[in-house]
Amino acid sequence: MTNIVPISDLKNYSEVLSHCDTGSVVYLTKNGRGKYVVQSMEEYEKMKATVQLLAELSKGIESVRSEGGLSIEEAFAGLEG
Repeated sequence: MTNIVPISDLKNYSEVLSHCDTGSVVYLTKNGRGKYVVQSMEEYEKMKATVQLLAELSKGIESVRSEGGLSIEEAFAGLEG
């Protein structure tokens, strides 16, 4: 569920933050426009790990494009005993 609240609602911050504990993100607005995002540390860490994984995958794709890769036969040849 999307939680969009004006930044003035932070006067009652415990209620605003309680929405973050359920895994939701709270979007804070200022003068009717999006300004800040508040989320739990657990959700932040998950997002950060996802971004890092995607960055590493991107590096791997670029490496295959520039340096080439192994064929399926070559990749599985090293696994045969």
